[in-house]
Amino acid sequence: MAWNEPGGGNNSNNQDPWGSGGNRGGGDNRGGKQGPPDLDEALRKLQDSLNGIFGNKKRGGNGSGGGRRVGGGQGIPKGLWVIGGLLLFVFWLFNAIYMVDEQEQAVILRFGEYNRTVESGLHIYFPPIEKKFQRNVTAVRSYRQQGQMLTEDENIVEVPLAVQYRISNLEDFVLKVEDPETSLRHATESALRHVVGSTSMHHVLTEGREQMGVETTERLQRYLDAYQTGITVVQVNIESAQAPAEVQDAFDDVIRAREDEVRERNLAESYANGVIPEARGQAQRMLEEANGYREAFVARAAGEAERFNLLISEYRQAPEVMRERMFIETLQDVLSNTSKIMVSGEGNSNLLYLPIDKLMQQGSSSSSSSSSTSATGADASTRLPVQLQQRDLRSRETR
Repeated sequence: MAWNEPGGGNNSNNQDPWGSGGNRGGGDNRGGKQGPPDLDEALRKLQDSLNGIFGNKKRGGNGSGGGRRVGGGQGIPKGLWVIGGLLLFVFWLFNAIYMVDEQEQAVILRFGEYNRTVESGLHIYFPPIEKKFQRNVTAVRSYRQQGQMLTEDENIVEVPLAVQYRISNLEDFVLKVEDPETSLRHATESALRHVVGSTSMHHVLTEGREQMGVETTERLQRYLDAYQTGITVVQVNIESAQAPAEVQDAFDDVIRAREDEVRERNLAESYANGVIPEARGQAQRMLEEANGYREAFVARAAGEAERFNLLISEYRQAPEVMRERMFIETLQDVLSNTSKIMVSGEGNSNLLYLPIDKLMQQGSSSSSSSSSTSATGADASTRLPVQLQQRDLRSRETR
């Protein structure tokens, strides 16, 4: 029979799951009547159940709650210790498990001593006996720096630069130097001062910055390797250096003067490149002309000597004929260079004047026969004296 069915008598009180029987301590005695469960009684039962779980269970079955607790009600329940321990373990496990990316590395120290280097993946370490240092070892970091420095020729310049670096050895970066990036800044300033101190101001301000950047990178890397900082310098860019602001105007004037010097030198070299080859060509032409004149003169002299030797041989065979021929040729050479001829005969007081130049001008004025007339005039200027000479010679022979 169900506990809430009528007619149950006293057995129904024993079947009441809420414990609402007539003998319950501190509760209402309802006799055989049935009703809804008491909310306060239900809450007390729940509290008693929780107390039993956390070790605070009552001694007797008295429901009044006036009995003594185990241990006199002092101390922390065991359940709280368990829950607290579980929370601490979860918190520790949450911190102990970590992820290392592809671009990162992690260095684990155990009791302050290097233990291992961890690559990418999911890992666990054991704090507090172990300590983790996780860094990105592929990213390129950079910083800028600027300072006044003394050049080789004892001039002060302001040199700004930008340094790009990355972590190459995480173990050295973490353990060998207390503050690697501060050491990097100090080493950069030292290397740059050494390079600028061995370079003239002109190269620092103009075309020498690239070479200075290379030298500074090499020297800075040597310093960092000696310090074992675990840092690799990627590049050092020396930006536009300039003189201090107090003397900037004077330095600008010097730079403009040097630019003018370079421009004038380039113009002079351009002019020289145009004049010198021409002068060399003229000199070579004069040498060739001199060589040609020499060869022609020597050849002419050799020809005259050969001709003279031939004339001697012919003269020895016929002296009179050669004498007359030589006289005629000489007279022809002389008269061919004159434009006026005066002719007179023996025993004749008349003087004959031949204006050959006028005759030649008249011959050249006619356009239809310009070439033939010039040839005729030339022949007349040469043949007429010859005929006169021959006539004079015949008259002498007859006498």
